[in-house]
Amino acid sequence: MSIAEPISVPTNAPHPNRYGAMCTEVYDLDKPPGSLPDVPFYLERLAGTEGPILEAGVGTGRLLIPLLEAGLEVEGFDRSADMLASCARHCAARGLSPALRQARFQDFGYDHDFAAILVPAGTFTLLDDFAEALAVLKRFFDHLRPGGRLLIDLMPLGHLTSERPDIRTWTTPSGDVLRIEGRAVEIDLVRQRRVTHDRYERWRDGRLVETELEIMAFRFWGLKEFELALAAAGFSCISVGADHQPGRPPGRSSRILNFEARRPV
Repeated sequence: MSIAEPISVPTNAPHPNRYGAMCTEVYDLDKPPGSLPDVPFYLERLAGTEGPILEAGVGTGRLLIPLLEAGLEVEGFDRSADMLASCARHCAARGLSPALRQARFQDFGYDHDFAAILVPAGTFTLLDDFAEALAVLKRFFDHLRPGGRLLIDLMPLGHLTSERPDIRTWTTPSGDVLRIEGRAVEIDLVRQRRVTHDRYERWRDGRLVETELEIMAFRFWGLKEFELALAAAGFSCISVGADHQPGRPPGRSSRILNFEARRPV
């Protein structure tokens, strides 16, 4: 079967982009709070921000926590109950108590506005439907105060066609071996949509004791296409850099694109 041909998914399969318990455990091992190179970038970009900041798709708190420890007023939401529980544990261990809530991009809502909204690490690509993604950009716009900023990281469009499997392992503090094997099962060039099946495994004393399937669906964006989408949602002062390096323009070797836009005053 060609990789470009859609593969049917059983009706009892997990919903896409679920981020369940094993996925969360691997995320904690692979990306503990403060570990990724975007932390200094966001600390610099948000320094001096007056007013609340929202992280959309807060996950386990790996960016939220260093921002809070820097004195910024940050809160967040996430669809995954497992991710939020991990985030709350990490925060409590550090004496932090941010406002966290379970919500989806498509229907989150707050009764106050924000000085900035963050969507780091390519999380926005988990909105695999074009119309829904446009509606979420407008929802971000409506939740920003005049002059407020939206900061979104996206992987370049080239990630859409990668067929390289993702196979990695980690060792837990108890000695279990966690393994992920992720493979692309659908690549739709017309809709710019990619679906992968990520199989998580727990091995103990050489025996497989637990498995979890995560179906991940992504929509990738062209650079100019996303600039037009931001403008259509009402944003202005749209800029884009690359690889969390201030002043670096996007190029052929860029691994991540850093968009920033403002709600007009």
